[in-house]
Amino acid sequence: MSYFVTGATGFIGRHLVVNLLKRKGTVYCLVRRGSQAKLKDIGERMGWDMSRVVAVTGDLGKPKLGISPAQSKTLQGKIKHFFHLAAVYDLSASAEEQIGPNVEGTRNAVACAEALGAKLFHHTSSIAVAGLYSGVFREDMFSEAEKLDQPYFRTKHEAEKVVREHCGIPFRIYRPSMVIGHSKTGEIDKIDGPYYFFTLIKRLRCLLPPWMPTVGIEGGRINMVPVDYVADAMDHIAHKPGLDGGCFHLTDPAPRRIGEVLNLFARAGHAPQMSMRLDARMFSFVPAPLRMALGNLAPVKRFIGMVLKDLGIPKSVLGLINYPTRFDCRETERALKGSGIRVPELDTYAWRLWDYWERHLDPELFLDRSLRSRVEGKVVLITGASSGIGRSAAFKVAAAGATTVIVARGEEELFKTRDEIIAAGGNCHAYTADLADMASCDELLRQVCAQHGGVDILVNNAGRSIRRSIQLSYDRFHDFERTMQLNYFGSLRLIMGVLPGMTERRRGQVINISSIGVLANSPRFSAYVASKAALDAFSRCAQGEFSGHGIAFTTINMPLVRTPMIAPTKMYDSMPTISPDEAADLIVQAIIERPARIATRLGIFSAVLNAIAPKGYEVVMNTAFQLFPDSAAAQGQKGGELQPSSEQIAFAALMRGVHW
Repeated sequence: MSYFVTGATGFIGRHLVVNLLKRKGTVYCLVRRGSQAKLKDIGERMGWDMSRVVAVTGDLGKPKLGISPAQSKTLQGKIKHFFHLAAVYDLSASAEEQIGPNVEGTRNAVACAEALGAKLFHHTSSIAVAGLYSGVFREDMFSEAEKLDQPYFRTKHEAEKVVREHCGIPFRIYRPSMVIGHSKTGEIDKIDGPYYFFTLIKRLRCLLPPWMPTVGIEGGRINMVPVDYVADAMDHIAHKPGLDGGCFHLTDPAPRRIGEVLNLFARAGHAPQMSMRLDARMFSFVPAPLRMALGNLAPVKRFIGMVLKDLGIPKSVLGLINYPTRFDCRETERALKGSGIRVPELDTYAWRLWDYWERHLDPELFLDRSLRSRVEGKVVLITGASSGIGRSAAFKVAAAGATTVIVARGEEELFKTRDEIIAAGGNCHAYTADLADMASCDELLRQVCAQHGGVDILVNNAGRSIRRSIQLSYDRFHDFERTMQLNYFGSLRLIMGVLPGMTERRRGQVINISSIGVLANSPRFSAYVASKAALDAFSRCAQGEFSGHGIAFTTINMPLVRTPMIAPTKMYDSMPTISPDEAADLIVQAIIERPARIATRLGIFSAVLNAIAPKGYEVVMNTAFQLFPDSAAAQGQKGGELQPSSEQIAFAALMRGVHW
């Protein structure tokens, strides 16, 4: 007994061949010219007996599959079972992409089977032939299909029609439902069906604890079966006598609603589950024309499009949320009776599907997360780069291939940094500028644009910090002015200078080094925190205006860093800090991931606590204010500072990274 299989290298096909090789006979597999190596590779991975697998060169798009006369003569009269599985299985593909393989390919397969003298033609169709039929679609139904506007639905329907009307040899038709991963191994070859929502589930897991209740959708019933069930059922039914001319629904007799399915995968991925699931029928009181009008509003379409693109969900999938068709599979159950072949319960193997996706198919696995991929050949301008955070960041981006532009007031240290970067093999250019002087900012921008053509990434790192209580600042209004001048107006001047070029190129990023104090509202840092908060607020406003131009604004709420800026406050010597190199790693993270904000967990917690319990948080901050006095310099006194007490050290360790 010999078999001929089209689509043997496909997901269902490769598992079907495994079953066919358990029987006696040779399996002939249609492959394109030059694809024999692919067939061999798949065969070795699947454990095929390659001595019984023969590659037949041909093409789905050619008459009689383009098999040469010599091959056709060799195969004449040898084929008992002809399995046709090759097709385009893609809801997002266009009609032009599907008509050839799905419809004409089936026509050519039928002609080839007849020419070879095959005894039985097995056509792998799909439940898509039902279109969006409202109600129960039986296995003896075909012409009753409804709403076949979707190209995949239409071409699968037309392909099955070719078999029904033009196949001159006995045939059997199989209609699998949505095919998901192997129930024993979890293996799947592409993202499809429920897998489109795995990225969303993973993001929820990162944002929320598993016990957090969430609100989601209920949706219609989604019919899914694992690939091993499909392959086993096809193999068994194909070899059972007396079933010619039959059509078999390889479907789950008890499909689950979409909300229930997503919860199963959320549980498998340790993500929060949807405690409340909204059924779309709740909104049926809204007139259809009004729903359509709202959906066609430009802002709504753009928002939905951006969210779907970010999550990797095709828009066509949304149309199936309320899938209306149920499938009767009693003929299939009768044919499989006594075989032990049945659809396994999804909750028994959902974890395997999730595990395989997360290890092999998660789109984030294929992203180039290297710094080089983001900065190579681009101009990165870093202010305050002669020491500390800026210096460390400059070394990192230069090593990754960026044209690194470093800026600072002090010429000696700045040029020393430049020379060291160049000696290490980096491309670095240094410019002296006083960023508190608007004219100096403008001259810096003029030089950089003239010599480098613009700025791709701006890192506003230069800043001034003043630690002094407000009570000691009544006669020092200039502290607030000079802090605001550099930290806010200087940074803002540079941002306004680079935005026109970024807008024209439709790409760019502005990274502002802010402070954890903006989130924690640290006492004695009112001048510093206010200036950084102003820059934060500007960035949030600007992000809404420029995100459509491919420009990202990232705020880094930096914890306490061991830099020359904090050196005058000797108390910080005994407090937990991060190194400039660790701080520079946060800038690297900002460049790679382009998030709106990077902050420590403590910083976020402080902001949340202040929002939900402001009075309680006020007590904590006042305790810190009383515990950490003004320095001798801030009080206008001479002399060294006292060593920090054990209470101060303990409190600083508890509030790790916060300026006190």
